[in-house]
Amino acid sequence: MQATKLKIREILEEIQFDKLNKHPNILISAGFWEPDRYHAASICYQFMRKIDDMIDNRKADMKTIDDCEKSLFTNKVYDWVDCLQGIASNDSSLSEIIKIINAYHIPLDLFHNFAKSMIYDIHNDGFPSFTSFLEYTEGAAVAPASVFLHLCCLSETHTEYVTPVKDIKELARPCAIFSYIVHIIRDFQTDQLNNLNYFAEDILRENNLQPADLKIMAQSGKIHPNFRKVVTTYLDYAREYKQKTEIVIQQLEPQLDQRYLLSLKIIFGLYLEIYKRIDTEKGSFQTADLTPTPAETKKIVKETILSSIEKEP
Repeated sequence: MQATKLKIREILEEIQFDKLNKHPNILISAGFWEPDRYHAASICYQFMRKIDDMIDNRKADMKTIDDCEKSLFTNKVYDWVDCLQGIASNDSSLSEIIKIINAYHIPLDLFHNFAKSMIYDIHNDGFPSFTSFLEYTEGAAVAPASVFLHLCCLSETHTEYVTPVKDIKELARPCAIFSYIVHIIRDFQTDQLNNLNYFAEDILRENNLQPADLKIMAQSGKIHPNFRKVVTTYLDYAREYKQKTEIVIQQLEPQLDQRYLLSLKIIFGLYLEIYKRIDTEKGSFQTADLTPTPAETKKIVKETILSSIEKEP
């Protein structure tokens, strides 16, 4: 066991926190896996990130996407996902993810769910209700979280990986939604300035706000008291999913190898830190204030590791 502890500490020192790009929590956490599984997680992440960024970057340039562009973007997303089923492609990155999906038996429905949410993004600029937001998270958050958890839960023989006998989506859902709610509060200012809105209109209306009010707040830095109530509502939901996540981790603890259990605790801990920083009474909800620095991120990861090691017999 001492050798395992030493290796984990070495991996911690090797991770270049300051060089990991946008939303790196999943890659930080997967950094404690064997190189082949880390590579698989990285390829899947990059594929989903590519599609998401294609849409978000277009909205950042200009909020309105005309019908012709919507059709082009929608077809492109469908084409990429169709390629995952083995349809020929000259794109080397698509060939690589097809190999990953086949080798690790990653369910294709996760990528189809992700595509549905991306297509929703193409055709919509928000959510009429919190229920519709939750439906969206099935692709935008639960799908990538399920890929991550699937890779965590795979068992290995001498010749191949064996599909986990678990309902991966059901297990991944609480942490995915908790993380996504925290994520949209953290990125409130950045998203609004890039013409993106993830706060449901029914909750805004309940607090006498409209989507246009959010952008004004993001631009001015002055937070309306009613928006603090909106964030409080979202934090109440986040708390529910946080508690469910803690139960899932407890359920998985006796079943997973140390490195995979550790990765789950790390990704949960990184979003938990953001959750703790959200101040509904005085906070300005600026992305920079709610985002841990690379040094702070490293400290959180190290503390999670040391806490896990101390609990070992």
